[in-house]
Amino acid sequence: MKYSKPLFFLALLFAFCIGSYAQDRVAQIDSLFAPVTGKPAFNGNVLIAENGNIIYQKSFGKADLEKNLALNSESVFELASVSKQFTAMGIMILKKQNKLSYDDSLRNFFPELPYQNITILQLLQHTSGLPDYMPLFIEHWDSTKIAVNSDIIKLLSQYKPDTLFAPGAKWEYSNTGYALLASIIEKVSGKKFGDFLKKSIFEPLGMKRTQVYCRRYENRKIDNYAYGYVLDKITNKFVLPDSLPETATIVYSLDGIQGDGTVNSTTTDLLKWDRALYTEKLVSKKMMDEAFQPAKLNDGKTYSYGFGWGIGEIKGVGKIVTHTGGWPGYATLIEREIEADKTIIILQNMESSRPSFKAIRNILNGIKAEAPKEVSVEVSKLQDYVGEYELAPAFTITITVEADKIFAQATGQDKFELFSEKEDMFFLKVVEAKVKFIRDKDTKVNSIILYQGGQEVEGIKIK
Repeated sequence: MKYSKPLFFLALLFAFCIGSYAQDRVAQIDSLFAPVTGKPAFNGNVLIAENGNIIYQKSFGKADLEKNLALNSESVFELASVSKQFTAMGIMILKKQNKLSYDDSLRNFFPELPYQNITILQLLQHTSGLPDYMPLFIEHWDSTKIAVNSDIIKLLSQYKPDTLFAPGAKWEYSNTGYALLASIIEKVSGKKFGDFLKKSIFEPLGMKRTQVYCRRYENRKIDNYAYGYVLDKITNKFVLPDSLPETATIVYSLDGIQGDGTVNSTTTDLLKWDRALYTEKLVSKKMMDEAFQPAKLNDGKTYSYGFGWGIGEIKGVGKIVTHTGGWPGYATLIEREIEADKTIIILQNMESSRPSFKAIRNILNGIKAEAPKEVSVEVSKLQDYVGEYELAPAFTITITVEADKIFAQATGQDKFELFSEKEDMFFLKVVEAKVKFIRDKDTKVNSIILYQGGQEVEGIKIK
């Protein structure tokens, strides 16, 4: 994977400030995926639709580095946590069939678990208080074996880790909850989780390439599969996560756990899923509306998460439901502007640059980013930021202070003044870009994040 030469402040002035007004939306979106940041170029599939019509669909990079196979529109990706919305729909379908209730207790299905008063609704909305299962497996699991969902139940029953809070008292993202939901689906339906989703969701919607798939656990392969790759920082090459000590154990030993991840799909199939959610093909509109309501806590407060979807309201856009996913080698996103009927799907199979979906959203809706307001900053604090920060091999940004003003100068570029927006956050006036300074536990600045052109790039302080 080649690194692109970073086109910094001045070079991007024309691409992202002046030219964008004349470009159409497709060209503007294209520019977000251009390799201009000093990180490996974006590698993945993108689909953007409006009223169900595809307005942008492209594949970037490779599906298989070993065989040098390119991605295409039908390449299958691991969805990671984007899978949770399918688990939630599985529960909703069983409720529609009167086979369970959202108020049912977890112990109705697994009485061996030590947790009282946790309901299916709380599992769906991440308000159960259950601790994440990963630390439990790291401490107690034989990493030479592949765990499955029943092993979560066994370890929870055996070691009885405390809940993080009383059920319904707070919100805390829980992979454990969604794995247990998958196990509930199996127990109630009498089918394997993957088979139930296939017969109840994927086949009815014509999602022919979508399936529950655990690559290391199952003795089968998927055609046109997008393998996930991570960056080996020693060799500076992309490799399968199985070959790196820091990721190999996780991707192998937890590969059989389903419900919180392991749905694999394509951008095209996910658009079919998006369209179906506007209809009553799977469940009623009333049930869908319920799934898109914020979680209500015991004290009456709400949290912006429904049934496998984050929920928001964006000025100029309306209501959105969204979810991201991350697993070694994969980063995924689906965002649905359900009032404006616009859909953003990004499936990525390398740890490479990725544009901000907020930038894509703004382009789709003709929203111009508001200019940041300048605030004063104590001159004595400016010295905290002085130094040289490496964003890529042979490419740095040098921060200096002169005459009580702070400047940034990229390798081979002119020097530009920075203006304070808030503590540790600065912006440029010559181009739409921001620099955030990151502090360590001792409050010393040790890195920066450059926000530009819808992308984020980290730079480590080297001097």
